[in-house]
Amino acid sequence: MRLTSLDVFRGFTIAGMILVNMVSLAAPDVYPQLLHANWNGCTFADLVFPFFLFIVGVAIAFSFAKYDQTKYKQTQVTENEKSDNETSRPSVPTPPYGKIFRRALILFALGLFLNGFWNQGTWTFNLENLRYMGVLQRISLSYLFASLAALTLPRQGQWILAGVLLVGYWLAMMYIPVPGFGAGILDVNNPDANLAAFIDRSIIPSAHLHASFKNLGDPEGLFSTIPAIVSTMFGYFAGQWLLSQPVKTRTSIGLVLAGVGCLIVGFAWDWIFPINKKLWTSSYVIFTTGWALIFLAAFYELIEVRLIKKWGKPFEVMGMNAIAIFVASVLLIKVMAKTIIGTGKEAPNAYTVIYKDFFASWAGGVNGSFLFAFVTLLLWLGVAWIMYRQRWFIKI
Repeated sequence: MRLTSLDVFRGFTIAGMILVNMVSLAAPDVYPQLLHANWNGCTFADLVFPFFLFIVGVAIAFSFAKYDQTKYKQTQVTENEKSDNETSRPSVPTPPYGKIFRRALILFALGLFLNGFWNQGTWTFNLENLRYMGVLQRISLSYLFASLAALTLPRQGQWILAGVLLVGYWLAMMYIPVPGFGAGILDVNNPDANLAAFIDRSIIPSAHLHASFKNLGDPEGLFSTIPAIVSTMFGYFAGQWLLSQPVKTRTSIGLVLAGVGCLIVGFAWDWIFPINKKLWTSSYVIFTTGWALIFLAAFYELIEVRLIKKWGKPFEVMGMNAIAIFVASVLLIKVMAKTIIGTGKEAPNAYTVIYKDFFASWAGGVNGSFLFAFVTLLLWLGVAWIMYRQRWFIKI
């Protein structure tokens, strides 16, 4: 079973990623909702990454559905049937552990490739300052551990694990003291004082952290990937639930109610553990999962229940080659950002020239940055459409 609404949701999220990535180079001349929150809080830009992790989780549920179905069928075989007719038992497919590790490795390698691509304006890689972590690396690790949990733990164990990871991360961040600072310091004025930043600095050499963070840690660091895994697991739980429900409006309502419940819990938790993307706090996981459930419900209701599909075709087309389009879009941004036009220390890059001369010059800074990003999004939609028409689907 393939969920068209999930492809549309994935394409919508990739479109959001492209818009956010493109306009970020024009900061601060950007619509506030397209910029990440400076520290605590949540904007639209802060939703797109956890949305993608949530979608990965839903896809895991549909991809692994046959294994659950086989286990269910196995329980229906009585002891007499087992002894009288051994050949009647359904065969148990081998869990795809090799495929899972291969996919995770490819995603991680792609992330390293993006981090090292186009070094100092040349087609070279500088391994001495290659950033180890990143968006694709976090997707890789979240997919890997959520998949292993889905295949090896019973349903109750999966929920317990998700709860332990979220609560454990909260308690660790709030009560384990950081040398030289103390415990529970999550202040924007002391971004190096929190436990996640300390662990990142302790494990990853400074030269291999995010260029804008260095000794502060990494926004997609190792320790904060722990709650990100739960973002994927929550998507898996939602997918498991959808598989057991009829394609009716009451299923969409169930998703909305769960989403509203998550928003309330996220808001409440925010009082003692702030919603923060850079730290990927537990409250942030719950809060963004709430919005993901509501968005999924909207797409599900329109496409699966009411069969209103034409509007979502552009997003579906992008969602069918999501990783390929994302990687290509980041490569283009890096090329534009690092290609210098002219000579001298003040020479602008290609992005600035296009943005200022072709968009901001007549539309203004804020509108210009959005229009530039939107035109770029249309470009990638065209690429995705060609790939779709040619049946070129790049699977990892």
